[in-house]
Amino acid sequence: MRVLTTLAALLLATTASAETCATGKTLKEGVLTVATGNPAYFPWVIDDAPESGQGFEAAVAYALAAEMGFGADQVEWTRTSFDQAIQPGAKEFDINLQQYSITPEREEMVDFSDPYYTSAMAVLTTKSVVEAGASADVASLKSLVWGADANTTAVPMLTDLIAPEKAPLLYDDNADVTAAMQAGQIDAALFDLPTALYLSAVVLNDGALLGQFPADRSENPDQFGMLMEKGSALKECVNAALASLKDSGKLAEIEAEWMQATTGVPLIK
Repeated sequence: MRVLTTLAALLLATTASAETCATGKTLKEGVLTVATGNPAYFPWVIDDAPESGQGFEAAVAYALAAEMGFGADQVEWTRTSFDQAIQPGAKEFDINLQQYSITPEREEMVDFSDPYYTSAMAVLTTKSVVEAGASADVASLKSLVWGADANTTAVPMLTDLIAPEKAPLLYDDNADVTAAMQAGQIDAALFDLPTALYLSAVVLNDGALLGQFPADRSENPDQFGMLMEKGSALKECVNAALASLKDSGKLAEIEAEWMQATTGVPLIK
């Protein structure tokens, strides 16, 4: 009985500490407002329904909220575009999980949490390009015609990982990149592995994944952070909760559950 009583006291103390950390620091008192994309895609959010807690980022959001002392009914979801949320100024959310790579340039405009995911990068292409002889090695990749969203980290990563013979064609967003690939204007593009899996299976006709670069292959692997308003008082609380999820193994469990579909893509040599 004493053990149970002690355990209960520890749990209450942990929750009280988390609640104290977040008190007065959220957009709405007693509520954690979490933003995602519009729409939000697999495997980050399942069926575009983040409130279900299904999908990697949806599950991480609820686990983080619990560590910070918020019940599931105290989490409210809102939607933002990728570019809208990353602009400087006041935010209509406390945290935004939308696969934001942490970069020094972005940190001048917004705050990020510590990384919650380090992504491998995958080569998205079409079956016709593969049938024409493209293979999962850097020498083969150099000769392809590449496309990239000019607003993402894909361009410097292309230079770092592949150094293609021709300068990549730049587009306004990833939808334009995939449309260009579908039209045969480009052969390939780099995406984080889960997104590439989704695009190859759902968006592109005859989409294919040529291979993946492990996260440690790049000098600066793509790391995703929770985006917050610049100078957010909540950042310290978010990082403490995130550290707890890492230390307990809970974050790794969530990644194994929702990102396991990212296995089976060959490594690029």
